[in-house]
Amino acid sequence: MRLLFLGDVMGRAGRAAIREHLPRLRADWRLDFVVVNGENATGGMGLSGDHAKLILEAGADCVTLGDHAFDQKDMMQFIGGEPRVLRPLNFAKGAPGVGARLFTAQNGKKVLVAQVLGQVFMKRPFDDPFSALEPVLKTYPLGGQAAAVIVDMHCEATSEKMAMGQFCDGRASLVVGTHTHVPTADAQILPRGTAYLTDAGMCGDYDSVIGMDKAEPMRRFLTGMSSGRFTPAAGEATLSGLFVETDDRTGQARRVVMVRDGGRLQPAAP
Repeated sequence: MRLLFLGDVMGRAGRAAIREHLPRLRADWRLDFVVVNGENATGGMGLSGDHAKLILEAGADCVTLGDHAFDQKDMMQFIGGEPRVLRPLNFAKGAPGVGARLFTAQNGKKVLVAQVLGQVFMKRPFDDPFSALEPVLKTYPLGGQAAAVIVDMHCEATSEKMAMGQFCDGRASLVVGTHTHVPTADAQILPRGTAYLTDAGMCGDYDSVIGMDKAEPMRRFLTGMSSGRFTPAAGEATLSGLFVETDDRTGQARRVVMVRDGGRLQPAAP
């Protein structure tokens, strides 16, 4: 299978890039399944129902969220009627929606997508992501009912993301980190066949401070004082993420390539 994962969509610039470029990438790269993290697509904080529809209509098969999953209040109702949007497994026991689902790809094969939140350096205490994910991986073993398994590890600490990669090695086709908005350079296939990247980066304007207009973050760093809200940077966005090609028999990764399309970053493509 040919899989694409795109990192956190950031504000209007990120949405515009998804709408403009994802249909082309889907066709040109003959993608079987696309996952997009939409956690910051609405004003840089959360995802609205309308913006979730935009990402899905542009070609995403699944949209994952994160610690800002319900910052946009309409998502509380929207997620219950849209199975293609996932919130983290360990967000909260009473949260609407689900954190893992088995999807049918365009080629008819089944793809499991799951998302978990890390615990290290996060502003809120979340349940253990490893124990939350374990029963899901046991229920849908790679190469069995699930032809591919994709895990979105949404957290701050690179060490926690790496630990999740090792925890899932041989049981997932791809483990990819999100949340920090900066693409890392460690795309690899782990010893038991799981593709791994510490952070996919963002789909947003990189002439910014992690996707936000530079003025307010710089003011806070330099003075320690706030004079307004953060607002997403509005320049041309780069789509950042990872392309993975899997073995049809085992579901293990056999090729992994970082993706950067448009905007300021050096292009990279399969």
